[in-house]
Amino acid sequence: MTECKTKRFEFHALSKREVIAHFDGGDISSDAGGLLLREVEQRTGILKQFAECFTDYRKAEWIEHPVQDLLAQKAYALCLGYEDLNDHDQLRADPALAVMVGKADPKGEHRMESRDRGKALAGKSTLNRLELTKADASSAERYKKIVMNPEAIDRMMVEQFLDAHPRAEQQIILDMDATEDPIHGHQEGRFFHGYYDCYCYLPLYIFCGEFLLSAKLRTSDVDPAKGALEDLKRVVSQIRKRWPRVHILVRGDSGFCRDAIMTWCEREGIDYVFGLAKNPRLLKEIEVNMKAAEADFNKSGEPVRIFKNFRYRTLEDTWSRTRRVVAKAEHLNKGSNPRFVVTSLPQYQFPAPVVYETIYCARGDMENRIKEQQMGLFADRLSTESIRGNQFRLYCSSVAYMLMHALRRLALKDTELENAQCTTIRLKLLKIGAQIEVTVRRVWFRFAAGYPYKQAFEHAFNNLQAIPLRN
Repeated sequence: MTECKTKRFEFHALSKREVIAHFDGGDISSDAGGLLLREVEQRTGILKQFAECFTDYRKAEWIEHPVQDLLAQKAYALCLGYEDLNDHDQLRADPALAVMVGKADPKGEHRMESRDRGKALAGKSTLNRLELTKADASSAERYKKIVMNPEAIDRMMVEQFLDAHPRAEQQIILDMDATEDPIHGHQEGRFFHGYYDCYCYLPLYIFCGEFLLSAKLRTSDVDPAKGALEDLKRVVSQIRKRWPRVHILVRGDSGFCRDAIMTWCEREGIDYVFGLAKNPRLLKEIEVNMKAAEADFNKSGEPVRIFKNFRYRTLEDTWSRTRRVVAKAEHLNKGSNPRFVVTSLPQYQFPAPVVYETIYCARGDMENRIKEQQMGLFADRLSTESIRGNQFRLYCSSVAYMLMHALRRLALKDTELENAQCTTIRLKLLKIGAQIEVTVRRVWFRFAAGYPYKQAFEHAFNNLQAIPLRN
C-alpha cells in the first residue's frame, strides 16, 4: 500500500539543523490527563446518573453509542476545553477520549460501517440529536429520539450533593443568583435586557458552597426572582427528606428580596439574608451615621464603616410584616457607599457587622462559581434554536462543572491545585501530551517526559485510588 505523506512544516533552523514538523506522530493525544476525570466518574457516578435522566427510543440492535457514552463524550470534551460540536468531527478519532468514555474498541477498528472505522466516538450530527429531540418525541421519530427529562436532572444534581456527604450536615447555606447568557442569533425566547444591555437569557442558579444544585434557563423578560421560590422549595424538600434536622440559610442579592420568598422561609424555619435596594426611607434611617462616617473619614483618610440595626416595613403592602434590616453606613475615597440587607437572623446572636461582612458578603464566592462555569465550561454557549436545546446545553455544562468540582474536591485535596479554577486545572492537569498504544491486553499511555506537574498528578491519582468505586 502506498503511504500518504503529510504536509511538511519547515521552521526556522536551529543552528545548522533544519527544524521539520509533520502530523505523522501516530496516536498522540494532548488530553491524556483526562483519565483522572474517568476515575472521578467511577467513584461518583455523575454521568451514569445523568444518563438515567434520558429515555432512549432507538432500536437497540442499531445502537453503537449508548446514551451514557454520548453524554460522557459531550461532558468530557467541555472539561477538556472543546466547546463546539464541530470539534467532535476530529475528537471522535482520539483514542484518549474514547478510553475516557469507556469504549472497548478505543480505535474504532470494529465499527459497523466501514466509513466509521478508525473513529470510536460519535460525530457532531449524532451528538446534535440530543439537543434537538423534542419533549414529546417517541420511537416514531426518524432520527431524534433520545428524550431529556429535566425534572429528573434537577433531582440528580441535588442527589449528587447529598451523596457527597457521608453524614448529614448541621447547617448549609443556599445561594441563589441570576446572570446573563448573551444571545447572538434569533433563538427562541430572545429578549433585550436593559441592565445587561444585550439580548440574553437569564439563568437561575442555586449553589451550596461549591456544589451546584440547580441551573434553570429562563428568558430575560422576567423578574430576577421569577421561579426562584418554586426552585428553592424543590431543593429544600429534597434535602430535608435526607437531612430532616439540617438548619438552612438562604442568601441572595436584592433581586431575590421578595415577600413571598421571605414569608415562605419564615414559615419553614429557614433563615435568610437578602440584599435590600436603597430608597429614601432607608437612607434617611442612617443619615446621621453617614455624616459620622464622612467626618471620621475626613479625619483619618481611611475608609469608615458604621453599622446599624433597625426594624423596617414597606409603606405599600409588598411586605407582610416588619423585619430586621442591617445598614452599612460607609464612606470611601470615592464617596459614600450605603448598603442594606434584610435578615431573619436574631440580633442577639448575629450582630450587624457579622451579618453583613461575614455572612452576606461571603455570597460573592457563588459569583465566582458562576463565572467559572460560564467562562471555563462554556455555560454561555447557548446558540441552538430552542430553549429546550439550550437548557440541555446548560445541563451539560453543569455536569461538566460537577465533574471538575469532584476532581478538585476528591483528587486535588492537599495539592497546589486544591483551590484552582477549572481553567487552571485543565491547563496544568488535564492537558498532558501522551503517545497511546492499544494492544490486545492493554492500552498504554506514555506521558510526555517533560510534563512539569508530575507530583500533583501523582498525588491526585493516589487520592482517587484511596476512594472506593461506586456500585
